[in-house]
Formats: sequence, structure tokens, C-alpha cells
Amino acid sequence: MTDKSKISRRHVLKWTGVSATIMVAGAVLPNFGISAALAADLGEGDFGVLNYAYALEQLEAAYYTQVVDNPYADMSDAEMQILTDIRDHEIDHRDFLKGALGEKAIPALEVDFSAVDFSSRDSVLETAKTFEDLGVSAYNGAGKLIKNPDYLLQAGRIVSVEARHAAAIRDLLLPLSVAFAGPDVIDGNGLDVAREPAEVLAAAGPFIKTDVTAKSFI
Repeated sequence: MTDKSKISRRHVLKWTGVSATIMVAGAVLPNFGISAALAADLGEGDFGVLNYAYALEQLEAAYYTQVVDNPYADMSDAEMQILTDIRDHEIDHRDFLKGALGEKAIPALEVDFSAVDFSSRDSVLETAKTFEDLGVSAYNGAGKLIKNPDYLLQAGRIVSVEARHAAAIRDLLLPLSVAFAGPDVIDGNGLDVAREPAEVLAAAGPFIKTDVTAKSFI
């Protein structure tokens, strides 16, 4: 492999293609493909990390919007309220990050939820669990990359809400179960999972049609 190709593989991610598999929240999802083709780049430094979070919040906001707009069969009023509250939080997170980024914000992303059966409670909630667990681990893993303490503070306030979402979704799937914080997300020291950006983007990739690159901080 040439030095040039090594640099391309290390620094350029494209959120499309299938080249491997990865385990996320108990589900096998397609991994990312590597490409030098440019589209929307996340950028560098703190703004790159904020765009990373912004992309994930776009994904979650779009997902819960579709869930609420297309209720699965026999969705209870309580479940509708929980999912609506989560949708509203994700929209707030998305819009907050967009405002913080200003002109440095990546464009709106085109999503692909064709793998989700929105008429099925299990399909909707299992996908929601994957997104919420992934989101928490993404913020945990990206915290070390943030230099501005004000941004780190706000990221901490967002991830704590995402963790509440994750627990709520798990409770809908398995009411009153210890699975709300099981070994798939909590390690032997009682600490939550922290995933590196490359692993998170690998899992999110199949749900995002827009090509997004991360040339610097991944």
C-alpha cells in the first residue's frame, strides 16, 4: 500500500458502501466504505466535533419525527408521549448545534430508514435503542477531542439527556428490567461505553444517504 493510500484510508471516511460489519447495541450493522470522494466535510478541531454531533442529532431528529408521524400499530398514548418528547429533545439538540456552528455547519443530511418497519413496535424501538446507545457512546468518546470548555459543558448536558432517552427506550422494550443499563453499555467499573468517531460513523452510515467526510479528527 502506498503512503498516499494509507493517508486516504486513515483520514477520509465516506458514510456509504458496505465493506465489513460491526456490532452495535447487539445488532450487526454494515461498516463504512473508504473513499476519497468529497461531499460535506465535518471540518477540523472543535467545529469538526460539533458537526459530528450535529450530524448524529440530525439523524435522530429525523428518525423520531418519522416515528411520531407514522405511529406503529397499537401505540399507546403513553408511548406516543415519550416518543414525542424524545423527538422534541432531538430537534432542540439539532437546532442548538446548528446555531453554535453557524456558517461552519454541514448541510442538512438526507437519511435512509428503509431498513426500519415503522408499523412494527419492535422494529421501531430496537432501532431507537441502537440510535440512543450509539449517541451516548459517541458523546462519551468525543469529549476528549473538545478543547473549548464551554462546548464540553454543553456536550455533557446533551449526553445526559441522551442517556435518559436510552433508559426510557429500554424500559419500553423490557419494562422494569435491569437491561436499562446492561453489560452491553456499562462496563465492569460501572462506566458507560465510549466509542471512537470512526466506529460511530460506521454504524450510522447505513442510515445516511449524504456522503460525509471526516478528514481531520477521525
